[in-house]
Amino acid sequence: MTHTSPIIVRYGPYESCGIVEHRTFRLEGLQATLKECGYIWVLEKTSEWNQLELMINGECVYKCNINDLEFGGDGRLDPLCQDAIDTVRSAYQQHQI
Repeated sequence: MTHTSPIIVRYGPYESCGIVEHRTFRLEGLQATLKECGYIWVLEKTSEWNQLELMINGECVYKCNINDLEFGGDGRLDPLCQDAIDTVRSAYQQHQI
């Protein structure tokens, strides 16, 4: 099932090994879960430190600290990935996107 409106995954830089930069390692589980559910997404960097936002049609539907996501993996055991997917599903159902 493919949805017509893409999800913008906005992510900010975070500190690892004393270096602050944009990294996607903590997004791997979320991306795997989005793909498995048939969603289309686009990664977009933001300047907000430690920030992760999921945007649909310009509206923020989910927000969390990127450091709270599990490093790597498929997202199946990460409760934040599951919460994010539940929120995205709800947003698509509400707006019939």
